[in-house]
Amino acid sequence: MSIVALNPDFNRTRMQDVFELQAATALRLRNSTALQRIAKIRKLRDAVIAHTEDWYRAAYDDFKKPPGEVDLAEILPICVEANDAISNIKKWMKPKRVWPTLLTAGTRSYVQYMPRGRCLIIGPFNYPINLTLGPLVSAIAAGNTAILKPSELTPNMSGLIAKVVREVFAEDEVAIFEGEADVAQALQELPFDHIFFTGSPAIGKFVMAAAAKNLASVTLELGGKSPTIVDASANLKLAASNIMWAKFANSGQTCIAPDYVYVHESVKDRWVECCREELQRAYGSTLADQQRSPHLAHMVNARHTARVKALLNDANARGAQALVGGGVVEEGCFIQPTLLDTIPADARIMDEEIFGPLLPVIGYSQIDEVIASINAGPKPLALYIYSQTDTNIDKVLTNTTSGGACVNHSLMQFLHGNLPFGGVNNSGIGNAHGHYGFRTFSHERGVVRTQFSLAATLFKAGEVPPMIRKLIKSAFKIL
Repeated sequence: MSIVALNPDFNRTRMQDVFELQAATALRLRNSTALQRIAKIRKLRDAVIAHTEDWYRAAYDDFKKPPGEVDLAEILPICVEANDAISNIKKWMKPKRVWPTLLTAGTRSYVQYMPRGRCLIIGPFNYPINLTLGPLVSAIAAGNTAILKPSELTPNMSGLIAKVVREVFAEDEVAIFEGEADVAQALQELPFDHIFFTGSPAIGKFVMAAAAKNLASVTLELGGKSPTIVDASANLKLAASNIMWAKFANSGQTCIAPDYVYVHESVKDRWVECCREELQRAYGSTLADQQRSPHLAHMVNARHTARVKALLNDANARGAQALVGGGVVEEGCFIQPTLLDTIPADARIMDEEIFGPLLPVIGYSQIDEVIASINAGPKPLALYIYSQTDTNIDKVLTNTTSGGACVNHSLMQFLHGNLPFGGVNNSGIGNAHGHYGFRTFSHERGVVRTQFSLAATLFKAGEVPPMIRKLIKSAFKIL
């Protein structure tokens, strides 16, 4: 049975009441212990696992997301995030000792990790569990309260997220509001201490503008056009197998999915053939086979299906050719995994983030041309290079910028909990995951405790003695 609950009792007064209710809790949580935070995270993790079968049903009802993808890309990352926090919160919470400078000799200094306070987490539709509850783990680890706004585009999964949150938390600590865009807009009018948003760069700009009205800090996990490079030395079967998985998992609705691929002309045909074989093995040979495949998610709704179809039609009208796929079944919100060739630079698909199962393939001969093309666009969230040549790998990594990068793999930078995950400029602001997520939801307060110090002598009311001024001037270049 589907779970559809778009919060019929939503109103601004209730939203304000919950927000005010969390004010006292946020102050109290400043004194929460590591053990208290661990207990809450463990309870959340266990509730997510307990609803595994419910997640499968909800994900299928929303956009036919396969159970294997729910396991790998939704539930597992939450468990990893939770377990990492459970193991490390005590260490993360400890003040970090800072050695004094010459000017502050005789003082004791440290960085104190304080909760930011009341936090708003706005989740996306593509990975609702992972990208809504993952930031919540970090917020709890840092000692904050939170209000969640899950995506209205996946009502079954969002309804189940709400059910889990209400099972685990009291509303004065973690609350959730479901609904359309007006709910998100109303929440952003409240003076939160921090806003964590995952979504498109276009909406991210509105979130940042709303946060600026209250001078709230923000973390923006956005997207963009993430490039992939397959050079002449690459293991072609590995590159094909991995890129086909990374691109077409979740029907391409992944912010760090490869958005287009540069393939060296000398290996392009062979690589495309490897891709064709991989897609047929994984999903079937025909449009009908692939539409029935239990391993392929569909587009989230008719509007997004039409949007991606329009990108495909525009590319075709400008001379693009489908190397693989190209079929669309609008009434089923299904688009075939598609590789496109000979796409002109002015096609919309080369400018807009695709967020669907279309993959432009671009032949190249010189790596410097690829690097120049990547640098001509906005900074992407991810960059991938498949190569056995260290010179090429180092050249690409040194001369490009992206939120994260992988060599001879894709998506792994997201799954690596000891790395910061985030974008740069158009692809995002701030970091998430593990210790970086804890720091995102913490204010790092610098504290100095004076015992005896040079500063106590220098900084006091009245005229600075001439001898002290001479000492100060002589120290300009060494302090």
